[in-house]
Amino acid sequence: MRRTILSAGLAVSLLAPFAAPAYAIPACVEGQRKVEEASALRYQARQEARLGRHDRVCDTLDEIGDRYHDAQGAFEDCGADIASIDLRSELRNLRVAKHVNRCD
Repeated sequence: MRRTILSAGLAVSLLAPFAAPAYAIPACVEGQRKVEEASALRYQARQEARLGRHDRVCDTLDEIGDRYHDAQGAFEDCGADIASIDLRSELRNLRVAKHVNRCD
């Protein structure tokens, strides 16, 4: 009997860290979706710049920033801090793109 209790306690202590992130998975999926939307918008911004539509480029870059901020929040909610940190570099690149396109 004592061995069964110890085995059950060991199993619970080993599985507990994996049970907590189960509720966070939808937030991670939401974050990934926002990153994909931002990627599509980046393509759109490049096309707008190629066509010379400066005002549209700036609006699209603002939308990209919104998507990255949403994704960063979703990744922080699901515990994927590494992805959140990686998005900081994307946000820096976005600031550079805004500066190059004179959107500030």
